[in-house]
Amino acid sequence: MQKTYKALSDPTRRKIMQLLRERDMSAGELAEHFDSTKPTLSRHFSILREADLIQGQKNGTTITYRLNVSVLEETLLSMMEMFKIDIEGLNDEQ
Repeated sequence: MQKTYKALSDPTRRKIMQLLRERDMSAGELAEHFDSTKPTLSRHFSILREADLIQGQKNGTTITYRLNVSVLEETLLSMMEMFKIDIEGLNDEQ
């Protein structure tokens, strides 16, 4: 869980996940949204992969990333439980 929190702590990594929520994207397509160097982005991808928040599939020289929603959901539920946020109560308010 600590790797997940570390991965989520960085705004660039959160932006990567936000972009992947829309659709799967190659590393190059993701890079177009940032001013960072390729090695810097590669490190962000690595941290997100280590936390299992994204998965990459290599096809030739291209890596296409996708968001691993189930791990993100587990993390959010764990966080809500840690802060004693009642999920059922939230649904009743709507």
